[in-house]
Amino acid sequence: MEFNTYILIWVCLFGLCFGSFYNVVILRSLSGESIVFPPSKCPKCNHKLSPWQNIPLLSFIILKGKCFYCREKISIQYPLVELITMVLFGISFLKFGISITTPFVILWLSCLLIITVTDIKEQIIDCNIAIIMMLSGLIYAYIIHGEILSSLLGLIAGFLGFKLIELVGKYFIKTDVMGEGDKYVAASLGAIFGIYNLIIILILGLFIYAICFIPIFLYDKIKQNDIKTFISFFVFLVSLILFVLYCENYLLFMMIISALIFTYFMIKGINHNNLRQIPYVPAFSIGTLIFIFCFIQNFCYDKSLLVELIQKLIY
Repeated sequence: MEFNTYILIWVCLFGLCFGSFYNVVILRSLSGESIVFPPSKCPKCNHKLSPWQNIPLLSFIILKGKCFYCREKISIQYPLVELITMVLFGISFLKFGISITTPFVILWLSCLLIITVTDIKEQIIDCNIAIIMMLSGLIYAYIIHGEILSSLLGLIAGFLGFKLIELVGKYFIKTDVMGEGDKYVAASLGAIFGIYNLIIILILGLFIYAICFIPIFLYDKIKQNDIKTFISFFVFLVSLILFVLYCENYLLFMMIISALIFTYFMIKGINHNNLRQIPYVPAFSIGTLIFIFCFIQNFCYDKSLLVELIQKLIY
């Protein structure tokens, strides 16, 4: 067996174990309990779990997805988080190998996984976890680049940028468009990746959020017999497809106009309930994953990657 394969197996096994711990962190972040005491227990009957009932993934299979004591179903969240953590650990090692970058990437993705699950379940973000990401981003910048100025600027830009979005959103939509935790997450991503890379991640995250949010929004509008909003989106979608296929200037103009019209109807029709049906953090976590594993080779804070992507889009 090759040495890297041997290390990969152990990294994945550690991922399973950490995934089990992350489930505890997620559960107790929502309940407010200590992550250390009391020991692991069934969330339904509160019975203390034996060591064999707490083996990552394997215990879920042996117990057939039910508590050994009360026979209540165990949430599918537990094996899913363990599996996802194992995959995140594994692909981080495959991407960055035996390097100082690997444990930092694993830490960042682990934090994003935890706050993603809590955001999906209860729309709660533990700001302490985001602060851990910020501090580790500053430490990584100092270790790799010998300075933290670019990282600090990214942190400030992430927080203030989301604060601006919050104020603008509240002005137009007349309701809160995000929570306090979202700004901390943006600041932590800025500290890790810098201003320019943060822009790419936010664009990816917004695109993913739009893919998830727009169908739900349109469905609500159809139920309300709001045909104008649906037609404006349909015109935008058709013009977008035609522009991608033919790249004509008049089609670009048509796409921009239809997008502005649809945006107007969307802003006019958004309310707090449908805006928060889909939380932001999962979209930006996926955007971060795509950025780390599809865009970058080495962490840097300059604008070269952003400029390169813009040039590709233009030409």
